[in-house]
Amino acid sequence: MSLELAPTVKYWLNFAHPVLMWVLLALSLYAAYLGLQVQRTRNAQGEEKKELIKGRYNVRHYQIGSIILAVMVAGAIGGMAVTYINNGKLFVGPHLLAGLGMTGLIAVSAALSPFMQKGANWARVSHILLNFAILGLFVWQALSGVEIIQKILSQA
Repeated sequence: MSLELAPTVKYWLNFAHPVLMWVLLALSLYAAYLGLQVQRTRNAQGEEKKELIKGRYNVRHYQIGSIILAVMVAGAIGGMAVTYINNGKLFVGPHLLAGLGMTGLIAVSAALSPFMQKGANWARVSHILLNFAILGLFVWQALSGVEIIQKILSQA
């Protein structure tokens, strides 16, 4: 299958995935902050807890997490699609495999939400550990993605 796009369009498509992923990394760091605030709210007492509840960190964390899940899945598929459109193949290497792993891990992390809502501490701990693993992989992905972009720019 061959999709014939204008060379200019094909070239600029190379940058959609990286820009989206860098925005997503920033959003993920914000979600981590919100999650830590949720934990802080859960452990607080008295007036401090009342003040923290006003921040609605749990609702914001859940909403941002949902957006991150959707964008990460779409971004992973989009990145593979652009690579295939521009090269006629995928480059199976650490960047692709780690990205696919992150996509699977975020799905598992999100699937823990119903258990967390029912108070299952094992689900909460698992969710936190998975998300910090994803963040670590994400930072590595961002750096390896910069190398890929540099290679694309040097071939232009």
